Amino acid sequence: MQRRDVLAGIGSAGVLAGAGAVAVYGVPSPETLLGEDGERHEPLPIETVEAQGSEAGEVLIPAQDQPTFIDLFGTWCPPCVEQMPELAVANERIGDQVLFISVTSEGVGENRSITEDELVDWWAEHDGNWLLGVDHNAEMTERYLDGGFPTAAVIDASGRLQWSDSGVHSADEIVATIEEETDVEESP
Repeated sequence: MQRRDVLAGIGSAGVLAGAGAVAVYGVPSPETLLGEDGERHEPLPIETVEAQGSEAGEVLIPAQDQPTFIDLFGTWCPPCVEQMPELAVANERIGDQVLFISVTSEGVGENRSITEDELVDWWAEHDGNWLLGVDHNAEMTERYLDGGFPTAAVIDASGRLQWSDSGVHSADEIVATIEEETDVEESP
């Protein structure tokens, strides 16, 4: 048996185990994600990519002392493409009030599912113009994904998840939710 077959088998077993846990216990609630004592999660480092509106580096999610808006997406996902214009408008309206970031958990890099150049090209093609991140270990995606892609999540300045939902949302919905769930307001 080849090594990749073994790895594929191990990965499939992990997916089945996770699906079984969701089937038995249900999808974790925000309270579960925060822990029984209501404490926030420790911030996760997310690699950012040099792309239109984004700089290469690293950010912590959730941001320290600042609300965070996360868009979890995949370049292979048609609803994620549909979501991009609404994200652009929402970012223009409120992005300076929060850490506004789109994150993919796709395998990005040489010999992966997508190269960084392909990700940057996809980003430009769909008019991304805000922070772009890669969740290499899918740890953040696992923490905040709400059913499927795209998923939007709002985390308040204390680091507590206040809202998450999958599907395509309008810019008005995104901005209203950020305002409702945090102490920020759209700039006039």
